[in-house]
Amino acid sequence: MDLEKNANIDGDLANTRDHRRESIESFNINTHEDAETSIARTKPKDANFLTPIHTTRSRSSVRSQRSYAGADGYTHFEHDEQHASPQPKNEDDEKNGTPPTDDHDLKAFEVRWDGPDDPMNPKSAAWAPYWRKWTIVILGSASSMCVTFGSALYTSAYGGIEREFGISRLAATVGLSIFVCGLGLGPMFLSPLSEFYGRRPIYLCAFGMYFIWLIPCALANNLATMLVARFLDGLAGSAFLSVAGGTVGDTFPKEKLSMPMMIYSAAPFCGPLLGPVVGNFIASYLNWRWCFYVLMMWAGVNWLLLFFFVPETYSPVLLRRKARQLRKETGDERWKAPIEMLNKSVTKTVMWSCIRPFQLLVLEVGRYHEHDCSDI
Repeated sequence: MDLEKNANIDGDLANTRDHRRESIESFNINTHEDAETSIARTKPKDANFLTPIHTTRSRSSVRSQRSYAGADGYTHFEHDEQHASPQPKNEDDEKNGTPPTDDHDLKAFEVRWDGPDDPMNPKSAAWAPYWRKWTIVILGSASSMCVTFGSALYTSAYGGIEREFGISRLAATVGLSIFVCGLGLGPMFLSPLSEFYGRRPIYLCAFGMYFIWLIPCALANNLATMLVARFLDGLAGSAFLSVAGGTVGDTFPKEKLSMPMMIYSAAPFCGPLLGPVVGNFIASYLNWRWCFYVLMMWAGVNWLLLFFFVPETYSPVLLRRKARQLRKETGDERWKAPIEMLNKSVTKTVMWSCIRPFQLLVLEVGRYHEHDCSDI
């Protein structure tokens, strides 16, 4: 009897489990069908209908100029349809049914590199051997170190400047501060100028002015002359702290960029390290003005080496040269480089470059201030 009762109980439990399983499966099926039915009810009849997405803007955002940079952080001016110059419409072509010139025609005559081994491409091995590329890196690094060396070398002349000009140590220190101020302001207009005219003109003009403004520093007879010359000297020398890194990125492919970039990045830090050591040695045996005379010798030799051994490396400018050569050889004026298809004003670009740092400073400070006040 007990065995029969246990068997009946097991059978009832099995039937209960089967019933529950069927109920769960039927519930899932009905739920899925109800979901499909509700989706079908809400789905519009027009399959091409798309629900508009409402974009929101941060209260701290302000209209600014868009910047275009490649994956390596230095190549610039990627061409797209927003930046192509609008082509004039031809009424005769419209009447005859001929489609107007569009982006496909622009792309067909857009000048690009002929593969990775293009001899005009500075990243290719055919452009220059590696020893020549390393020469460019070393000269750019030496120029950066020369600029920062001149910043710290000034501290060795404090004693002589105080005695000769009859000023305090605090007044003499202004010459160091104002030089660093020039280093900070110069890249705001030198960097965008290099995007239009290339690296080499900026190097030669900026470092030439750096050499010239060392002359009044060495011959100054009052503090005002020294301060003005020091500010303009830092302004001109800042090119090698902002643009020279682009030359390193121009000449080496990504897989070989780490070592030359490390050398260039270390050079500006070596200048402040060596400046006081060399300056104190000179001031101990010679007049304080010889600190600037020695710096002038270094800057003059460095400028000559830049002139003879550092060519243009900026790809958009080199592509523009290639486009001019193609137009001259073929007589077809449709060949254009990407940089020639842009509707960008030099003045407007420089102005936005000068405004953007202060814009970010003011807006970010305001945003964090608003966030802190909301937490109170």
